[in-house]
Amino acid sequence: MRVLTDLKRDAILQAAAEIFQEAGFEGASMAGVAARVGGSKSTLYRYFSSKEDLFVAVSHEAAKRQILPSLEELLASRSSDLPNVLQRFGEAALAIVTSESSIKTFRTIISESGRSDIGMRFYETGPKIGIQALAGFFQEHMETGIMRQTDALVAAQHFLALLDSETVQPCLMGTKKTLSKKELSEAVHRAVDAFLGGYGSSGKRP
Repeated sequence: MRVLTDLKRDAILQAAAEIFQEAGFEGASMAGVAARVGGSKSTLYRYFSSKEDLFVAVSHEAAKRQILPSLEELLASRSSDLPNVLQRFGEAALAIVTSESSIKTFRTIISESGRSDIGMRFYETGPKIGIQALAGFFQEHMETGIMRQTDALVAAQHFLALLDSETVQPCLMGTKKTLSKKELSEAVHRAVDAFLGGYGSSGKRP
């Protein structure tokens, strides 16, 4: 029975993801999702209490599929070559979050955050967990002396902000449409340099 329930939920998320991409948050409806998945609205509401709830679930499912592997690789790394580890993580993560579908999702979340708690819910159950995991990774490197001792959570926030500054932010504002692999790599390299210049144990990139 659990397998059937999981399959139904997956089918709903797939249908909802398609509709949100096609119609946007405002244009999407629970009735439309129910129709596409082949069921009733009452069935849909047994899985998701609102359109906001469904949107957050769709967003997190995409992040889990796309971002989680690169985060897990970072956390599992035991390499002492921190610059290279951060470079690989930054390139993998940004290749996903600067994609057209991701940028569209971020714009929707920002837009809807002024009218509902969708932004807070998305952050609390997604990005916040990733930031805390990254902070734990940095804390380990502070304890081994590779990074200077400081607030690891703030360090994680600063690193992600550096990654975003040349990539995600321009895409959100529409000043850049796409970024080549070379552009992403160079932007990550500058972000890692700046980060380790402030947080490396010697005040510079090792």
